[in-house]
Amino acid sequence: MIWFDIVTPKAALFFSPVIKSLKTKGEDIVITTRKSEGYDEIVELLDMLDIGYHVVGGFGGGTLNGKLHASIQRMHEIAKLLDNYNPSALVSICSVDANRVAFGLGIPIVNFYDIPLSDYKSNFKKALPQARLTLPLSKIALKPFVVPDDIFYRFALDHDQVITYDFIDPLIWLYDFKPDINYVKDVMKIATDKPIIVIREEEFKASYVMKKYSLLYDGLMSLKDKIDATFVIIPRYEAEHLKELFDFAIILEKKYIIQHLLAYASLFIGGGGTINLEATYF
Repeated sequence: MIWFDIVTPKAALFFSPVIKSLKTKGEDIVITTRKSEGYDEIVELLDMLDIGYHVVGGFGGGTLNGKLHASIQRMHEIAKLLDNYNPSALVSICSVDANRVAFGLGIPIVNFYDIPLSDYKSNFKKALPQARLTLPLSKIALKPFVVPDDIFYRFALDHDQVITYDFIDPLIWLYDFKPDINYVKDVMKIATDKPIIVIREEEFKASYVMKKYSLLYDGLMSLKDKIDATFVIIPRYEAEHLKELFDFAIILEKKYIIQHLLAYASLFIGGGGTINLEATYF
């Protein structure tokens, strides 16, 4: 049995074809994820992808103390859940909670990661805390070709533990994707008679983000008076504050196959993350 801990939308997209392929080969799979009030994007995406899962724990509050206690509680709940299973390996995109539990239970760890550093250079002082807490525990670490091998070796991994694949991560779910303009018009109810500007909020509640930057929000207010376009905002968390701030924009309050929209957008403005790569691809 293989255990996947899926704790980001990117992980759901990335592992979806992997999980389905393993199941067709007869592998038993157990999937854990997390959900909190105001943030259920991952479970909505897993439902859309028709992937079964166990919701184990949540994200914690807006403080570091709250996040720490939520993480400790989640690890405890994962450990109890695994009493009912006997996984031969953990697979994740460097999930801190799952790595800690797997290490404690002696479960081999397979980590994927494409952003171990917070900049483009090989400056190990810029290593992300998530990478520091997970990659050294890996039995195997997998990475795209664009990340230098030596970065992974700095995380105490030997050469035979680091495996490189020759594509960037979004290609695994985009290579056979067929954009459909009718999905944008009929399902998402977005008119296509004007240029479409898509905006995705930054990850402003993450533990590694110390403040909410105003550039995106101030800039958007200025932009609306200069460009005759349809503005579509993809919330990162709750949508209510965005509806109040930007009454001129379409706020996506439910989960869609967002790649259709990205494919037909004229401009994408994002605060970082996988969706920026998807927009670049299209």
